[in-house]
Amino acid sequence: MTTGRAPRGKAGGAMRAIQWRRNGPPGEVLELVDLPDPQPAVGEVLVRVHASGVNPHDTKARAGWRGVLHQGAPVIPHSDGAGVVIAVGEGVPASRIGQRVWAFGARHGRGTCAELVALPGNQAAKLPEGVTMTQGACLGVPCLTAHLALFSDGPIAGQAVLVQGGAGAVGMAAVRFAAQAGARVIATGSTEAKRRAAHEAGAAEALDYRDPRAAARILDLTGGRGVDRIIEVDFGANQALDGAVIAPHGVIAAYSSTRAPRPVLDYYVFAKKAVTLRFVQAMLLDGAARDAAVEVTCRAVAEGWMHLPVAGLFPLERTAEAHAAQEAGPAGKVVVEIAAEAW
Repeated sequence: MTTGRAPRGKAGGAMRAIQWRRNGPPGEVLELVDLPDPQPAVGEVLVRVHASGVNPHDTKARAGWRGVLHQGAPVIPHSDGAGVVIAVGEGVPASRIGQRVWAFGARHGRGTCAELVALPGNQAAKLPEGVTMTQGACLGVPCLTAHLALFSDGPIAGQAVLVQGGAGAVGMAAVRFAAQAGARVIATGSTEAKRRAAHEAGAAEALDYRDPRAAARILDLTGGRGVDRIIEVDFGANQALDGAVIAPHGVIAAYSSTRAPRPVLDYYVFAKKAVTLRFVQAMLLDGAARDAAVEVTCRAVAEGWMHLPVAGLFPLERTAEAHAAQEAGPAGKVVVEIAAEAW
């Protein structure tokens, strides 16, 4: 291991971290603890975390959503974050020490809700100058999920793209990516404020998906043909609208189905149009697809056209409140700000 400045910690090299040992409400199971400093393994970097992003999968795992109960070792939550590389493992250039990074995909119970996190070097991308740590902590799951959902089947320039939930974190990233790529974007949102946010992010039109006229309006906007691609936040609940507006040979890229996790598929609605239903899981993103998503995200934030609103910022000691805020369905990202010594 190669180190820069020694990690700040308590006697014996201890870091502060949030962990949970059992499923339950955030105020009951999340605890602030001192843990031994992690060390970077081969191919890993050690990051001094400044900000940790909260995502729905973090709160669902902690809550035991769908009855998937935790029975293993204590979990440090959150897969996304931002900070500074302070040490590197074997095989990682020492020149990375001191680099500001946004991190994604931290897992195996060793998440970013801690003063330090060790993770593979290719999961800690350089954070462009001028981009805050708070914004860096917002990028991982939303941007990588949106990019994978949009571009898994090739270029989308000139296509009509429907983004369901266009004011959510993934949805807003998808609106921005798609508009920048030359697609005509139609977004949905449940409130006027959310529809306005999606429109400001680049959607040509923003509609209320609950409006009985929504399908007719989308078809009218596309000359009756329908949309080429749907980025779907809640497939089971939205499949009737999706089936009505997807064009022949279109693609529905679904990254969640929260309200109806076991949907009954209306097979022939989709089969008669030869629709492709793609399941999107950014936590499994790797190889060329990961590299492309990271590259485009870095360029987008550096150029200033990718920016995700922060709905709440909480100190480490109030991570339980951050989880409660995420579960309430915020209009933007929830971030845990981790106190770190400036150096």
